[in-house]
Amino acid sequence: MCSICGIADFMDSNNVKVEVALRMSRVMKHRGPDDDHYFASDHVALAHNRLTVIDKTNGKQPMTAYYREKTYTIVYNGELYNTRELQEELKRNGIVLSSHSDTEALLYTYIVFGEDTPRRLNGIFSFAVYVHEENSVFLCRDRLGVKPLYYSVIGSTLIFASEIKGMLQHPFVHPYVDREGLWQLLFLSPNLPMGSGVFHEIAEMAPGECGRFSNGVLRRWRYWSMEAKEWRGSAADAAEEIRFLLKDAIKRQLVSDVPLCSLLSGGLDSSIISAVAAKEFRERGETLSTYSFEYEGNRESFQASLFQPQGDDDYARYLAEFLATDHTVLTAPTREVAELLIPATEYRDFPGQADIDSSLLYFCRQIKKRHTVGLSGECADEIFGGYPWFYRPEMLHSDFFPWIHAPMLRPSLFDTDVGAGYEYVKTLYKDSLNGCPVLAEDTSDMKLARQATWLSVRYFMVSLLQRKDRMSMATGLEIRVPFSDHRILETAYNIPWSIKFEGGVEKALLRRSMGDYLPDRILNRKKSPYPKTHNPEYRRLVERVLKDRLARNGMLSQMLRRERLAELLTQENQTWFGQLMSVPQLLAWLVQFDVWCEKYQVEFI
Repeated sequence: MCSICGIADFMDSNNVKVEVALRMSRVMKHRGPDDDHYFASDHVALAHNRLTVIDKTNGKQPMTAYYREKTYTIVYNGELYNTRELQEELKRNGIVLSSHSDTEALLYTYIVFGEDTPRRLNGIFSFAVYVHEENSVFLCRDRLGVKPLYYSVIGSTLIFASEIKGMLQHPFVHPYVDREGLWQLLFLSPNLPMGSGVFHEIAEMAPGECGRFSNGVLRRWRYWSMEAKEWRGSAADAAEEIRFLLKDAIKRQLVSDVPLCSLLSGGLDSSIISAVAAKEFRERGETLSTYSFEYEGNRESFQASLFQPQGDDDYARYLAEFLATDHTVLTAPTREVAELLIPATEYRDFPGQADIDSSLLYFCRQIKKRHTVGLSGECADEIFGGYPWFYRPEMLHSDFFPWIHAPMLRPSLFDTDVGAGYEYVKTLYKDSLNGCPVLAEDTSDMKLARQATWLSVRYFMVSLLQRKDRMSMATGLEIRVPFSDHRILETAYNIPWSIKFEGGVEKALLRRSMGDYLPDRILNRKKSPYPKTHNPEYRRLVERVLKDRLARNGMLSQMLRRERLAELLTQENQTWFGQLMSVPQLLAWLVQFDVWCEKYQVEFI
């Protein structure tokens, strides 16, 4: 994985400064610690930081190629899992590549197929191709939004980068947050509307979107979206199709020239990935390394809930022994989880998921000591219906984003127009539902399942992928997510809900598809999300930090309603967002908000 950034202006070369592009690139060096290079011409400056995973010798970027009197330069962040097929297709078109680098395969695929390129790719990616003679830049992001890509068009200048912090290094881009940006943070974050970059002058290329910049204008379009289609097969057919696609996705993502491991919680999703990977490793005479996560004091303090019915540790150890993996349990110290809230905010570029972010940052740092690539189980719940809002009526019919359990709790802490903000977010919700692809013949259950999938993929999943990308890339660790293979989503979206929820069992289709890979204890385990700390010491630490920051009279101190905070401090651990964020996480989010305002010199407009 890598970071990319660039500046293009084909109307005024004075707006293209190499030193600015390099400054943008330097603040993202953590994403690509192994190498860095840049390209510059009168009208375009591109920069790249590289994390070397495939073909260490080749694959340096920016990469330039000359073909049929045209010159092409690419900067690319990601991993392609169908490189071999692309190479074979290029060979049929008379092009023999000089390396097995996926960067070279991607560049020549674009040279041959142009704007049709994204539809030919299987992988996680964001990239830009400068076509010199055409005075144009082509931008693209992967279908599900695993890899980030932000941009601004200011005057006749295009500015783009892998992270918001890179964008803010450009003098044309200011840390302005308008009223809608504030509402997004208070009501929705860590979720954001697709395309939002939080800051007023920054947008995000949406998942499945690409665009071409020329003549001072960026024309964007979707090259991929979910489609509702009729399913003609049986439950057995569905299981067989999902089994093939999932095994194929996992095997494709085991290719690496550096050490690779799997993140194993002991839950269904990570266990499937680890089981398939472990079998592949055994067949080539190797042992898969796996990691599970725990928190200091959790065994003594764990509290079961609807969202987290049991801890992970015993299940992960059990399956690691069953699979004969080289297993490591990583335990996050409570104090470090609290202290890492600040760097986690800076890596995410806005207040995110509190200790869910900071603990992941800690775990990724530990994994990086031995491994550079890891496989993780994100996306399965959104695709196969693993969340409670897929099947609990009170959540499905809440007339609001179903993972937001107390919409007014966080906004009510702030001195702002929360009523208008609530209506704004409710409109976003309704507009999102109206865009959900359905069939006229869908049953009511199928329509609700499609809506839950649509909302989850476009909001909840993108946020989880963003968290995993930022916290892992902060440490130079590449995380791959096999369930994000678009073929799996395309297929599962059209399989009847009665098959996916057979017998009232969450993710029944996934369990049926991969049943012979797992022991019953894991196969039939109730869903349990990424773990959080239950140690009461964490809340005490966060309250102390929050009190200290409020005494500094920063932005939070000026915006906060103290009487509402006092009420909040008397509450127990009410879950208000997703499956993990309760009162300690809300207090930590307030800390992150204040840190963000200070570090990014945020101006609310």
